[in-house]
Amino acid sequence: MRIIAKNPTAKHNYFIEDTIETGIVLTGTEIKSIRNGKVNLKDSYAIIKDNELYIINLHISPYEQGNIFNKDPLRTRKLLIHKKEIYKLIGYTKQKGLSLIPICLYFNKKNIVKVELGICKGKKLYDKRKEIAKKEANLYIRRHLSV
Repeated sequence: MRIIAKNPTAKHNYFIEDTIETGIVLTGTEIKSIRNGKVNLKDSYAIIKDNELYIINLHISPYEQGNIFNKDPLRTRKLLIHKKEIYKLIGYTKQKGLSLIPICLYFNKKNIVKVELGICKGKKLYDKRKEIAKKEANLYIRRHLSV
């Protein structure tokens, strides 16, 4: 597994309750751009529309030599997942009020691009502060133990 991009704000803004691996529908120039590392997951999220899963705001920069074959960098892309899993995700998002947030984009062993989707619950401000305080305390302890 070779990681292409991670979502830097996913673990800071959300409690990740579960993860799912999905495929993604891409064009040739998008794959070439991904291989160059020109992708950003920062503000992206997934939605279910007409019993199909889509990813929104996934920014894949246009390929430099792609000319007319380049697509819109922020276009909506379809995610590939089994129907049974889609129904399970519909239950999570509608009943429990959870969100579908992409955590990372990677190549699997067969060089196929996969998206790791997190089934997430939003954090409150006090949860974020508590997590930052815990990280700082651990850092302080590590510094003083190594001296």
